Amino acid sequence: MKAIRLKAPASLDNLTVAEADKPTPGAHEILVKAAASSLNFHDYIVCVGGLPTPDGRIPMSDVAGEVVEIGSGVTEFAVGDKVMGTFFPQWLSGEPDTAITWGNIPGDSAEGYASEFVCNAETAFTHIPEGYSMDEAATLPCAALTAWNALFSEGNLQPGETVLVQGTGGVSIFALQFAKAAGARVIATSSKPEKMEKLKAMGADEVLNYKEDEKWGKTAAKLCTREGVDHVVEVGGPGTLAQSINACRPNGHIALIGILTGMAGEVPTAGLMQKQIRLKGITVGNREQQQDMVRGINAMGIKPVIDKRFALDQIAEAFRHQESQQHFGKICLTY
Repeated sequence: MKAIRLKAPASLDNLTVAEADKPTPGAHEILVKAAASSLNFHDYIVCVGGLPTPDGRIPMSDVAGEVVEIGSGVTEFAVGDKVMGTFFPQWLSGEPDTAITWGNIPGDSAEGYASEFVCNAETAFTHIPEGYSMDEAATLPCAALTAWNALFSEGNLQPGETVLVQGTGGVSIFALQFAKAAGARVIATSSKPEKMEKLKAMGADEVLNYKEDEKWGKTAAKLCTREGVDHVVEVGGPGTLAQSINACRPNGHIALIGILTGMAGEVPTAGLMQKQIRLKGITVGNREQQQDMVRGINAMGIKPVIDKRFALDQIAEAFRHQESQQHFGKICLTY
């Protein structure tokens, strides 16, 4: 079967098309004919050498496809079922455990899903939402689940509350969609006029240009009736956290889910303490939460925003498009 391998030293130029053995499902495993994947920042970091991976690693953590063979003891899926993977295949429910969550990530600490067929335990997959295409489903396991948990599992979002989202990447767009579907008010940020118009068209109640307004956090707070926003989906990290704290109301909630501006930096702890803000780091979620999200999507009826699709062997080109930061929503690979 055809697969993409990341040769050492890791770089976008060293993503190569290779042949690999077609896997055979063992007990409690399913074999899936992969149809699509989607790009996440985590995948990009792997492919440019930002995380240690062995020579020849197959990248990509997201996948959607059709079950073509099942191993003995499989009870949840049948041949012909449409499925999508989970970001943490061994984190099924409950609280995270470092050994479980970080020891078997597809495309990182384990072989990924950039191949024609993928095989894993049946518990490493869930059903896809009703009426979803394969590329739409492939956008969900990382970005959508992160946004879902930021707002609902950890944030307990309520109708009428206000959510601040940053930029127009996959997590932020899903957070906007989930928040609006739940009856919340959304303030979004961007720096490009055309993207700001798209955010408004998607239902954002207010859109702030963070380059023209360096104190956009305080501006966002002034747009609220409760001294600030109730929830912030923080994707920037150290470069934007101070403004997120300024935007947040007393006793509000910041979901720290991204490091787009760096791995570390100064944190204005006085602001956190004065406002008694709850700051929670979130890394995707578990299988049970993904199943909850699928039920939520079925009820809400939302569909992902896909910016552009690339063939599997155009994976380097797809990552360069992501690198350019011109995209709005998700970028997909179709197999």
